[in-house]
Amino acid sequence: MPSPSARFDDILLKQRAERAKSGLTLAVILGLVIASGYFTHLFDVRRLAEGLPALGTLAGEMTPPDFRNAGDWLHPLLDTLAMSVAGTSLAVALSLPLGLLAARNTTPNMVTYQLARGLLNILRSVPELIAGIVFVAAVGFGALPGVLALGLHSVGMVGKFFAEAIEHCDDKPVEAARSTGATAIQVILQAVLPQVAPKLADVALYRWEYNFRASTVMGMVGAGGIGFELMGSLRLMQYREVSALLLVILVMVTAVDFLGAQLRKRLR
Repeated sequence: MPSPSARFDDILLKQRAERAKSGLTLAVILGLVIASGYFTHLFDVRRLAEGLPALGTLAGEMTPPDFRNAGDWLHPLLDTLAMSVAGTSLAVALSLPLGLLAARNTTPNMVTYQLARGLLNILRSVPELIAGIVFVAAVGFGALPGVLALGLHSVGMVGKFFAEAIEHCDDKPVEAARSTGATAIQVILQAVLPQVAPKLADVALYRWEYNFRASTVMGMVGAGGIGFELMGSLRLMQYREVSALLLVILVMVTAVDFLGAQLRKRLR
């Protein structure tokens, strides 16, 4: 049996090894950050300094904000809000079954698990703007392609979070339900979903907040909403109207974030 001093030395050696490993990992991460900054010219101070006058000129052209056409923005704002709600609802409706199939403790078999995970990865890898362009070409201009793009892209992320939440639920209620002879559907409804429902609601609300911000960008590819108005003002170089639109979008995003936070408090 090793002496107390020997055990103490072993503990010190382990701690030093862990610190060295952590230091090496940090050094690698820092090196990657510095290399990324170098290759993207983030540290090009002269180039950054040359861009400051242009930013100042643009800021001067954008003030004061021009709200003369604010009455025409109400319908596009409602389109943007509806787009975010519909897209998030579509994402949640598709993510729940996919999340159950992509969780190890609720999937029927490993083949289904891998297929579900692969589908979530594919949906997550396609940016909203690219999906928006594809759906605009498929179904035409308007809010519908924006809803489809936001919804399907969101499935990749929401489904992954749903699957992670389901995998980390407590196994005891699940085993108890199975021991009574409950079917797989009954186990999910009675033992799994009641545990993870608050987490799923949190994820859905966070995604809705994100989708509202993303829906303002979808208008830039012809998917309607306030982003379409913003792009029109940019093309016409009406920078004072652009600044007014940006302020309206900022107010709406802040309101949506506040509403989402209040809903999350009520659902806890």
